[in-house]
Amino acid sequence: YQFGKGVGNKFFPDTVRIVYSKNTGKIRHIYLGDDLLATLRPTTGLFILTIAGAKRLVSEVNSLRMWVKIQDYAEPFVAKGRSAFAKHVTEADAEIRPNEEVIVVSQKNEVLAVGRALLSGTEMKAFSRGMAVRVRRGVAEKS
Repeated sequence: YQFGKGVGNKFFPDTVRIVYSKNTGKIRHIYLGDDLLATLRPTTGLFILTIAGAKRLVSEVNSLRMWVKIQDYAEPFVAKGRSAFAKHVTEADAEIRPNEEVIVVSQKNEVLAVGRALLSGTEMKAFSRGMAVRVRRGVAEKS
């Protein structure tokens, strides 16, 4: 549902390890080997991707949803965890709605960051001012 039809089978193979909350018994984290792929946000029921999860999603899925492509000169800043502004967006999935989890990619479709959309996909391309994505984690950030 969140990232498109049929993505779950590709993104979460049979070898994933699911960690449940001790208090509620609900899913909290999903690991593939030692890599945390995603955390399930209990309030919305949607996945919050990690960088490892975003990279896996980009490599495994042909028609990716929930992506934002930014200009070359903004890539180093976004990769360090800075927010992506609307003036830097060159393309965006038209189905993005505000407050949804998105993957920020370079012009070469390399994962730069993961975060939360503040504008719709259409608004990101149309606006020349304002923050488009509040980046949660960039690939160049130190842990």
